[in-house]
Amino acid sequence: MAFPVMLRSLRHHNYRLWATADFVSITGTWMQVLALNWLILSITGSATSVGLGLVLQALPTMLIGPWGGVIADRLPTRYVVAAGQAGQALLSALLALIAAGDPSTTGQLYAISLVSGVITALTSPALGRFGAEVVGPDDLSNGLALGSVLSSGGRILGMSLAGVVIPLAGVPGAFVTNSVSFLGVLVAIALMRPQEFYTLPPAEPGERGIAAGFRYVLASPRLLIMFGLAFMLGSLGRNYQVTMAAMSQGPLDAGAAGYGALSVAFAVGTVLGGVYAASRARLPLRLLLITAALCATGQMLSGAAPNLLLFGAAMLPIAACAVVLDTTVSTRTQLDSPGHLRGRVISAQGMVGAASGAFGGPALGVLSDTLGPRAALMLAGALCLTAAVAAAYGLARIRRARAAAAVPSHAAAPRPAPALAAADA
Repeated sequence: MAFPVMLRSLRHHNYRLWATADFVSITGTWMQVLALNWLILSITGSATSVGLGLVLQALPTMLIGPWGGVIADRLPTRYVVAAGQAGQALLSALLALIAAGDPSTTGQLYAISLVSGVITALTSPALGRFGAEVVGPDDLSNGLALGSVLSSGGRILGMSLAGVVIPLAGVPGAFVTNSVSFLGVLVAIALMRPQEFYTLPPAEPGERGIAAGFRYVLASPRLLIMFGLAFMLGSLGRNYQVTMAAMSQGPLDAGAAGYGALSVAFAVGTVLGGVYAASRARLPLRLLLITAALCATGQMLSGAAPNLLLFGAAMLPIAACAVVLDTTVSTRTQLDSPGHLRGRVISAQGMVGAASGAFGGPALGVLSDTLGPRAALMLAGALCLTAAVAAAYGLARIRRARAAAAVPSHAAAPRPAPALAAADA
């Protein structure tokens, strides 16, 4: 069966199963996110309490993420992924039971959020490695880009369905739906064809620990530059949940309805970015630098937007560039790292992402409170643009150094003139 270039990953049987199951699972996950946040908010009446639940889910990735990388590089990824999905399904079912009991405290909810974060930290690198095994290196960038489109679509659908399911079946109904969605992933894995996997080599006997992964990352200047740029863009350039809310409540005077409209515009932008990335045959580092610069420039301009319409219009290219940037970083992280260390490099990328989210949200909140939302956007955008320029300079130096090292030492010496050469002979 022939597929358009943008959909070329779908020619793989295993990827078709994985993409379908992943879309269903992401939809259920976003239903649970909204239901859990609503349940905590209804118990405590505090937005800070909701934020604490999100921190508990992200914290394990920063603390124990490297162990997830070790697991991914040593054990068969299918079994690790299946175990993680089964664990999350059980936690969602447990949340449904707790919610059905009309809880008055958040202790059990926080505990489940923490355990869910631990499972995510230990299995996310295997998920990344598994994605490469179902699609192969030639179509990896396309598979990741299509995955971002499905993720955005699942987020929009999940949030919409939560608004229908919660009033009809209550918060427990949303948790049950998410638990069932994980079973779809397990069925998809069981139906995949083993002979069509692009299996990556496992960790070598002398390089099975956490230290081997850190040594590789620290000895790879390109990876360090990419991760540094991703941290800056992910923290100060991407936490628009904070800045969109601050702009809606403050300078734009748009209220909750305006914030909802901006969220939709941002989601549409992520879909457009995913479609663009999927349509490209390659995602070079040059594209990473261009999208980083565009994203930062757009952020500075958005701070000067006089009304909701223009601010929302700025969200579309910013969100699109952010998805292209993420897809390029993920693609280059996987393709430029050896198979036997792939899980540990992915875990390092995950730690960077978790750290950027944990740092960026509070930082942008403080900037918005002290300088105002407009000034916060302009300053953060300027810092991100500076980081993009610095990354471009660093990558250029690496290219020049490699080019110089590739030239043999004798090639630099001038060749003798013919007459002198004859005399020497």
